[in-house]
Amino acid sequence: MTLANFGLLLCQALIYFSVMALLFRARHRFGLGLFVCALGVMHFLETYLASVFYIALPFGIISPGSTVLFSGKLLIILMLYIKEDAQVVRQPIYGLFFGNLMIVGLVLVLQNHQVLSVVPGKEADLSFVSEMGWLMVWGTALLFIDSIALILFYEKLGPVLRERPIIRMFIASAVILTFDQVGFFTALHYVSGAPFVVMFGGWVAKMGAALVYSILVGLYLRYAESGTEPVAVAPRLKDVFDVLTYRERYETLLHQVKLDPLTGALDRGQFDVDGEQMVERARLTGRRASLLLIDIDHFKRVNDGFGHAEGDIVLRELADMLAKRLREEDKLFRYGGEEFVVLAEGLPHRSALGLAERLRRVIAEESGKLKSGRITVSIGVATAPEDGGALVDLFVAADKRLYQAKDAGRDRVIGQPEPADSAE
Repeated sequence: MTLANFGLLLCQALIYFSVMALLFRARHRFGLGLFVCALGVMHFLETYLASVFYIALPFGIISPGSTVLFSGKLLIILMLYIKEDAQVVRQPIYGLFFGNLMIVGLVLVLQNHQVLSVVPGKEADLSFVSEMGWLMVWGTALLFIDSIALILFYEKLGPVLRERPIIRMFIASAVILTFDQVGFFTALHYVSGAPFVVMFGGWVAKMGAALVYSILVGLYLRYAESGTEPVAVAPRLKDVFDVLTYRERYETLLHQVKLDPLTGALDRGQFDVDGEQMVERARLTGRRASLLLIDIDHFKRVNDGFGHAEGDIVLRELADMLAKRLREEDKLFRYGGEEFVVLAEGLPHRSALGLAERLRRVIAEESGKLKSGRITVSIGVATAPEDGGALVDLFVAADKRLYQAKDAGRDRVIGQPEPADSAE
């Protein structure tokens, strides 16, 4: 009998996952509505089985509703997040939660009816539905917490298990399902009087379910979804999903396109590539190419006086101010710490000095709105070919002039002692 129960549980898991995977796979043709509706319909059965339907296994008593359906739903939600984003995954979670609230509200109203017994021996047991409703609300609240925690933990494991998705999913889901088992059993024991033996048996079963579903989701993503990346937009949301939306793929994308994750400016690695190419083009065409090295004055005071979080805000705001005042062809890089570099291709030295001076004034004028108060910058400017024919020559020249600006009192721009002719 025990072996038969194991076989039936595995059969249920395979049927459940196979149908949901087929509906998910068909989303590009029919939309996600079929998938989300099927996910929601199963919620009532899941809660019903978790309340009253138990079977015996060697390690304890379990409910297929909690083991097969809830555990599967959690991993399927993670699969939805991996292939779509948090804006999409929040839809079934919110739908389930508000739908269950509506069930409880309607049952509370329905209980006030004077019910007729039309068929002898057949009477509506609204008290049971009411009890079920509260369990569904509690279960969905846990599902909401579990889903967010699972996604966050899954991402946290990314740096060490990015190439081991099945192990990564199993560890994340095992931890979260352990938390869920404690939370749901507490309510189940209070509402329906479930014995404590269900607690341990259910936990062991959920660990097994986490392993089975992690393998199924991993195989599905590898063989059925390989090469089908979603087209998603990360809009501004007003809740916790704003933090989750596309985070892992966004960080991967930032790495691929060489952006600094804090400021959105190009990073130092990309500076080396783009800078060399700019200088080489200047050498071949005879056009000027300028480099502006920008450093925030007394930035340590911001971090020490207002904290590093405010320092990060200052860096982001500064990058935004700079980016808005550059030409379309100019490129902004975060070189490191509080230093930024602007590559201005085709810009002669005198014009580059003018650009640097405009940037300096704008920052001094507009930074007063920051919590840390007004900030200033010092800027060193160098231009090819006058300052050299290689990127390193330009950077050394600009860096030397930046320190001259610092030594001269900061909040100023310094370029060549005798600016070159501005003609192209």
